[in-house]
Parts: sequence; C-alpha cells; structure tokens
Amino acid sequence: MLVCTPMHQKSLYLKYRPDDFANLVGQEYAKKTLINAIKFKQVAHAYLFTGPRGTGKTSTARLLAKALNCENLGDGYEPCGKCEMCVEISKGSLMDLQEIDAASNRGIDEVRDLKEKINFAPSRSKYKIYIIDEVHMMTKEAFNALLKTLEEPPS
Repeated sequence: MLVCTPMHQKSLYLKYRPDDFANLVGQEYAKKTLINAIKFKQVAHAYLFTGPRGTGKTSTARLLAKALNCENLGDGYEPCGKCEMCVEISKGSLMDLQEIDAASNRGIDEVRDLKEKINFAPSRSKYKIYIIDEVHMMTKEAFNALLKTLEEPPS
C-alpha cells in the first residue's frame, strides 16, 4: 500500500513540536535548568541532550535556540513566537540556526567544514546555534575533532 501526502502537510513530529517551554512535555528538569540558565545569564556554550528516540531532544534544542534569540522574551522566559527570529526558527529558515544530521554527515571533512563556520559571528541573531542530531553516528575521528571544538570553543 502506498500512501501519499501533499507536500504542504507537515510531518507529525513537526506539526506537534512544542513552540514554547510550557508545551514541552516530560522534560521538567531540562526545562527548569534551561530557563534558569537564560534567567541568570549563565548559558553554556554547549548542551548535550541524550535519551531514547522521540523524547524531545531536538525539540528542546530548538526551543532553547528560540528563547536565546527571541526579540521579545516573555516574563517566564518563554519565546514570544511572533518576532522575526521566532518565526524564522519555527519555519526553519533562520540562517544562524543550523540543524545537522550527523548520521548523513558523519565524517571528518564535515566536522572540519563545521569548525570553519563556527568561527564566524551570527549574521542576524544574537546567537549562532548548531543542533547536531544523531551525533553518536559520527566516525571516531569526526567525533574527536568535534570534541576539541567543544572543549576549546571560539570566542
């Protein structure tokens, strides 16, 4: 059986992805930790989200990116969802947010390319953010090169 969906329909995981921390379910400790980091201006240069598939790792990373770059961050440190940065992050069109699939881009050459890009300042947003999904699929050499960047981040 072949099921075809129109191109304008979003995948379920995109359609129901939370757009603010209030709608992030099952990640209370992570949510509180990230909101406190933003609140007290103690945001780390890297966060590692681990867990089984479908637990909200990428959604949490995207929410953090949205909160860090939101132009009208709310009282509860929730992204407004209406400013230019929030809209572009939701649409996946913000140039300063790169989501990389490490299962497909798993080699040392891809990490070298990433390391070159990291040295450039964000073009329009406050923070330049890289979300590296499926990082466990990287080659040993690529992971070691990435680890060096995590240990000694550029200014």
